[in-house]
Amino acid sequence: MITLIREWDATAYDALPLPHLRWGRRTLERLPLSGDETVLEAGCGTGRDTAALLDLLPRGRVIAVDGSTRMLERLRTKLGDRLDQVDVLQADLTEPLPITDADAAFSVATFHWIHDHDALFTNIARVLRPGAPFVADCGGRGNVARVRAALAKVTGEEPAPWYFAGAEETRRRLEAAGFTEVEVALVPDPARLKEGEQFESYLATVVLGAQLDRLPAAEHRDFVRAVAAELPEPVVDYVRLEFSARRAGA
Repeated sequence: MITLIREWDATAYDALPLPHLRWGRRTLERLPLSGDETVLEAGCGTGRDTAALLDLLPRGRVIAVDGSTRMLERLRTKLGDRLDQVDVLQADLTEPLPITDADAAFSVATFHWIHDHDALFTNIARVLRPGAPFVADCGGRGNVARVRAALAKVTGEEPAPWYFAGAEETRRRLEAAGFTEVEVALVPDPARLKEGEQFESYLATVVLGAQLDRLPAAEHRDFVRAVAAELPEPVVDYVRLEFSARRAGA
């Protein structure tokens, strides 16, 4: 199985009009909190959703986990004087985590970078107390299909840095990992950007990073423009896999 841990241009990432903002809000709305919990954020990135999560936890804590050094550096800068409520942990989510008895788990736009969802869900289940809620969003089956087709035309090969799981297989994996009350849905949610520089910057920073990592920097712009030219409009055809569940044993 593949786990893709890669570095990101965290500053460029934060400067873009990210649909991740609405995905984060939508996912947080599904997370039942009293305000004093310890919440595992699996794939915290630059802390975009961490800040919103902290607003719901005046007496609680966030365990912010990510594999990217640059993302975590940006998170520390962004959160500033709120870090007394945050434990920052650089880790691979498919490996055992040094965490116990978290009251909830939350994730946005991360799990499609991880191919081994069996290990992922098992590891998260291990660190949650019985009855703890787990809510998440990530790319699901059919996600960025047009972008992948454009990539195939440009490169001559099927792109495979992501894993876009379906609803039923996700349900089975969550139940096998020890979760109950599982609800899963695939939600089409395309993102429209401004044609030209904004669209190309978005593709380069958010979508095509794994492909660009394989190319010399001098070739990046031409590669991104070639992919953009294969798309009929400046739209990224997202399909979100949204799910909620509870750790069994309450």
